[in-house]
Amino acid sequence: MNMQSGIGGDRADYEVLDPARSRRKLIIALVAALAVVALIGLVMFRNAQKKTGPAEATLQRVTVTIPGHSQIAGSVTAAGTISARHDMPVGIVGEGGMVTQVLVYPGDWVKSGQPLAIVERSVQTQQAASLAAGVAAARADAALAQSNLDRAKALVGNGFISKADIDTRTAARDQANARVNVARAQLAEQQARNARLVIRAPAGGLVLTRTVEPGQIVGPSGGALFRIADKGEMEMLARVAEQDLAHMRIGTAASVTPIGSGKTLTGRIWQLSPIIDPTSRQGVARVALTYDTALRPGGFANASIATGFADVPQLPESAVLSDQKGNYVLIVNAQGVVERREVTVGDVSDAGVSIATGLEGREKVVVNAGAFLSPGEKVLPEVARPAR
Repeated sequence: MNMQSGIGGDRADYEVLDPARSRRKLIIALVAALAVVALIGLVMFRNAQKKTGPAEATLQRVTVTIPGHSQIAGSVTAAGTISARHDMPVGIVGEGGMVTQVLVYPGDWVKSGQPLAIVERSVQTQQAASLAAGVAAARADAALAQSNLDRAKALVGNGFISKADIDTRTAARDQANARVNVARAQLAEQQARNARLVIRAPAGGLVLTRTVEPGQIVGPSGGALFRIADKGEMEMLARVAEQDLAHMRIGTAASVTPIGSGKTLTGRIWQLSPIIDPTSRQGVARVALTYDTALRPGGFANASIATGFADVPQLPESAVLSDQKGNYVLIVNAQGVVERREVTVGDVSDAGVSIATGLEGREKVVVNAGAFLSPGEKVLPEVARPAR
């Protein structure tokens, strides 16, 4: 008979009777199970690292776009001055004198031949009257010579007048007629001189300036007394860059906004400069405009000139950055490294910014957060989904 078994029971019975010992074994089992789970997780993590790279979990994710190419209506913005398309200076043509009347003011519309100012001509009027009297006297002499010739011809048949007398009187009649013509020419010359003392508009249009007042002495060397815009037509002398001038054509539409005016006027290029300024590398596009009160010769204006359609990449405005070196974008190369790319910006519209040069359209361009990235930094690019 086993007395030990009868008194204290076996070892299993003892453990059942000891709860603290049972809890310790349960805790040990749980710790072992957690260790196994942690070991499995570590193995799986290392396998994931082998597939994705050891540092991928710490790389910054950036949104990129692949711009491709878009058909964009191109335009060029230029500044320039307003002037008359055909500016006609009007001055004194005759010998001049004292101005007695000025009949128009700047801003008036005039017709072709309309008097603008009148120069005093009392002396010239008397000279014309004297010459007119000379014409009358020459006509009287011519009439008398013709009468004498007619009477001589009537008597020549009776033998009272010789053939030589007829010839003499014929010559006298011809000389009298010639003196009439001379007197007429002298009178016409004086009348033409007098007419030039009335300063007239060479063509219809808008009076731009007036630099003469009554009582002023004027002469041929005094310069222009008036300036007239032929038919009131205006133009803008838009200064554009050499490369932009090459894309413009005669007849191209342009929108012109005078400085200080909210009005936008439509015009068309009627002449392109045949030369380029060697200093500024700019040329002039002359935009024809119909008259409008907002157009004042000598004032400044801005113009938007259409240059046709261009097949170029287009980016959101947030993708284009700039600094003291110019405009640029950040692209992500095939290795996931950020690179700086210098670009030339074209038109800016609600659809985005067109890139004239610098991109082919296949690059991955950083859309946002470009200011927080540095060239050479490695990132995880995520291509942006197109907006629906």
